Amino acid sequence: MKSNSPQASKSAFRELGFQQTIERHLEEIRTLYSADNIPWVVGYSGGKDSTAALQLVWLALSGMEPDQHNKPIYVITNDTLVENPIVVGWVTKSLTTLQRAAEKQGMPIKPVRLTPDVTDSFWTNLIGRGYPAPRPMFRWCTHRLKINPSSLFINNVVQSNGEAILVLGTRKAESASRARTIERHDQKSVREHLSPHTDLPNSYIYSPIKDWSNDDVWLFLMQVKNPWGINNKDLLTMYQGASVDGECPLVIDTNTPSCGDSRFGCWVCTLVDKDKSMQAMIQNDHDKEWMLPLLDLRNALDIEDDKPLRDFRRLKGNVQLHNGNPIHGPYTQKARENWLRLLLKAQKWVRQNGPDDVRELQLITQEELHEIRRIWVIDKHEIEDLLPIIYMDETGEPFPEQPLDDLQSFSGEELEMLKEMCGDDFLHYELIRELLDVERRYQVMSRRAGLYDALEQAFTRNFYDNVDDAVERARRKQQELCDINKNIRVDGTI
Repeated sequence: MKSNSPQASKSAFRELGFQQTIERHLEEIRTLYSADNIPWVVGYSGGKDSTAALQLVWLALSGMEPDQHNKPIYVITNDTLVENPIVVGWVTKSLTTLQRAAEKQGMPIKPVRLTPDVTDSFWTNLIGRGYPAPRPMFRWCTHRLKINPSSLFINNVVQSNGEAILVLGTRKAESASRARTIERHDQKSVREHLSPHTDLPNSYIYSPIKDWSNDDVWLFLMQVKNPWGINNKDLLTMYQGASVDGECPLVIDTNTPSCGDSRFGCWVCTLVDKDKSMQAMIQNDHDKEWMLPLLDLRNALDIEDDKPLRDFRRLKGNVQLHNGNPIHGPYTQKARENWLRLLLKAQKWVRQNGPDDVRELQLITQEELHEIRRIWVIDKHEIEDLLPIIYMDETGEPFPEQPLDDLQSFSGEELEMLKEMCGDDFLHYELIRELLDVERRYQVMSRRAGLYDALEQAFTRNFYDNVDDAVERARRKQQELCDINKNIRVDGTI
């Protein structure tokens, strides 16, 4: 396995040789593990680096007496729910094998699969709230999908035990930025091999393979049998199916590069120009052509100019300008409905045309669908309640209904009549629709606190004649504020 990394030739095994270097690593791990009662949390993505780090830890513990296993080692895997399906299958199989082996061998290793809260999931935010596909300047996904689940788990371990040690498969040779991050951690070392985490209190980082090259990792994985029973040659085969070096790491802070730049990441990632790994998998193996609809949907999200798909208002309904033009906000209702249709079409196609192990693949969960429906109807006042209809259209199956509230919704016939009355004036339709929904909700309440605020919000979002009227009003308001600021600078008073 060759690497283009500038540090690829600097093997960590050069000085002492392969076997002695590995033995030194294992002894180092045993010493650290035995030094205290602080639980360990190992980040495991299923890729080569995290596999190598976990394999070292496992081998080190297997060389200790059972009564020396004095604390748990949690192996956490972040499933963003939009991971590359091939990698998801590999990681799921690995975790199942790992758990069985840990129980059989009496190892204090506990695998934990982490997922984002449904309110933070990718599709809840993109299809539900209308967040536009992530961009480098609006990278809303990383915290919600990766950092928050990991941080919550680690903080819980810290609260229960006082401290936690994070074992990560990070390496200096991965990139110049990763090398700088590791160097900063090393400079703040509180004891040998441990450095404090910058964002997680009472958490310390241990990176056992930080000085390994890419070739070192593969040499170790090919020469040393995996101790929990997976075949590392299968891992190599998965890597050979793609074309870019690296892996999607456990993301625990904002210094960690986007996994979109690495071999395996989220299949919806728009933080890079292309999903080279998925493209390569499809090109190199005809049996993986079932992923084409996923690649097509990802590319549809990654259009250069998505303004026609987005509202001219911000999420809360206000109009903001930049150089006299509106800063576009969330996807429009029509665009969100279309994204849902495309996603359900892709899911149906994959289930019908993919191999047996993806026949039950969920590109979007039922829990997410219910949350999206709630956001559309309750938060956005889209009382047409179209999600069950879209679901039936695209899947051929009835949507498993869950009541949103105890109030009777308006019928489709009534809403069609309202649309006809408003004609082409969709802003007028949105205003009347929201006012009717507000009235419907408050009519059965004994206390109507908040009614006037809800009505005011409806008018604030929808009182414009059209887009031009909204932009012109925003420009006048911006100019008024500029004039006020000028007067203040002149004499200190308004």
